[in-house]
Amino acid sequence: MDSTTHVVIGAGLAGASTAWHLARRGVDVLVLERDRPASPRGSSHGSARIFRYAYPDALYTALVQRAEPWWEELARESGRDMMVRTGGIDHGTGATTRELAAVLEARGVPHTVLSASEAADRWPQFGFESEALFQPGAGVLDAESTVTGMLDLARRQGADVRIGWTVTAVEPDAGGYVLRSAEGDELRAEQVIVAAGGWLPQLLPVLPLSQAFRSALPPFEVTQEQAFHFPYAAGFPAETWPTVIHRTTDSLSYALPGGRDAGFQGLKIAEFRAGKPLLSAADQDGVVTDSGRALMIDKVRALYPGLRPEPYAETTCLFTMTPTEDFVIDSFEGITILSACSGHGAKFAPLLGELVAQALIDRVPLPRQFQVR
Repeated sequence: MDSTTHVVIGAGLAGASTAWHLARRGVDVLVLERDRPASPRGSSHGSARIFRYAYPDALYTALVQRAEPWWEELARESGRDMMVRTGGIDHGTGATTRELAAVLEARGVPHTVLSASEAADRWPQFGFESEALFQPGAGVLDAESTVTGMLDLARRQGADVRIGWTVTAVEPDAGGYVLRSAEGDELRAEQVIVAAGGWLPQLLPVLPLSQAFRSALPPFEVTQEQAFHFPYAAGFPAETWPTVIHRTTDSLSYALPGGRDAGFQGLKIAEFRAGKPLLSAADQDGVVTDSGRALMIDKVRALYPGLRPEPYAETTCLFTMTPTEDFVIDSFEGITILSACSGHGAKFAPLLGELVAQALIDRVPLPRQFQVR
């Protein structure tokens, strides 16, 4: 039976980050992925995620600032830049512009608040019905390249990555754990880090957790979201488009340059956390609905005069979130849960593994909001 000190279950953004940070500390680490890294059946595929600082909770803004030098380190070590700075806008009748600006001011993050008319003059490709908050340091992240880059660096430091390895059992064994696969393979590890994303609800029942720890975990809500790519209209070149968060009193949508996923031809637009509820990632069907498409077309007509209201590409993706949208990073004995990081977690990707490594190796306390007890 193979043996290692640390096993990471899942090779998405969170799992790849954990493998990278453990390996760069000289730790023996093995990554198990049921499909392939950045699989389209997970939450870490594709080329377009938003990097931004604006959060009403200063903890997350501070963590974005902590993540930023790790993005730079990842680019240096891998030789590939995963981020394009486009700037980012928050606006809408339900936007908490002043609240967000106060957090950014307290954290020393550059930003500007513009009136609706000032914003419309600067960005005629958008429609504004309220003042707007602009963050010049915001941008677009390439999620799949980030996963690939972190795993490549982890391998250079000695990590092993095994694909097509579906964990079906995790059992205590003499101070460690035995993991079994659907194909009957076995291996032993001292520590198990579970970064399974939308597959976590399916995996939780086979993890040897205490009843108290299990009961304290928040519910993990998995949804199948829909995203649409709309082409830039004539006179609005690709390089002029920042990212956008648009909030009303009852909805939130986001938009960003689609990158290579959409041939650099248009904006990716989606409604936030509005998808079909799933029991786990195993239940996704990849179906884009007519109602979802019609909703985005109407939104483009109302708010994006710089786009043609005809989607030329569309896709589904998975969100796995807690009700509060807080992450979960906590351990019971030798099992660490690192999950619920999709939906807004990509910007923290190269920091997540450092948080785990600090907690497991340096005994640095994690943010209280991420702990289950």
